[in-house]
Amino acid sequence: MKRYPPRPPRSARTARRPRRRIPAFHPVPVGKRHDGWTPARQMAFIGMLYETRSVVAAAKAVGMGRESAYRLRKRAGAAGFAAAWDAAMGFAVAPVRLDQAKSTGLPAHYRMRAGLMQVLVHKGCFAGLLTKPDNSALLQHIAQLDRHLAAERMEAWGG
Repeated sequence: MKRYPPRPPRSARTARRPRRRIPAFHPVPVGKRHDGWTPARQMAFIGMLYETRSVVAAAKAVGMGRESAYRLRKRAGAAGFAAAWDAAMGFAVAPVRLDQAKSTGLPAHYRMRAGLMQVLVHKGCFAGLLTKPDNSALLQHIAQLDRHLAAERMEAWGG
């Protein structure tokens, strides 16, 4: 006769691990290189970092080195990338205001063109990448252009 261990109470069976949410981020501005840190590689790195919790393994999975990943994290305009990195590793993350140039270190025209990158996770595994437009950056850029145009008109009218 088979004997099975007693089942744990229902509350213990249905309890889940706390879900780590990776915040959306703007890609770090880098030069155009086919073998460098493209926006897609940056997102894939964060996704693999979420899955493995190892910088070495995540960098290897996207074909980059550990040292270059740390250099990318320290670059100007990498505040959102660093916050996503910390969230993927399971650290508590202070939210980065993606709609402010002061928080991200990125101008509105770059944030508008690059868009927001979101790493998709399903059941604890890296599932894919999603790029969505940054509408707040678009509106900020339009407002900046309007202010610039108004200043030019005032200057032309002698006022």
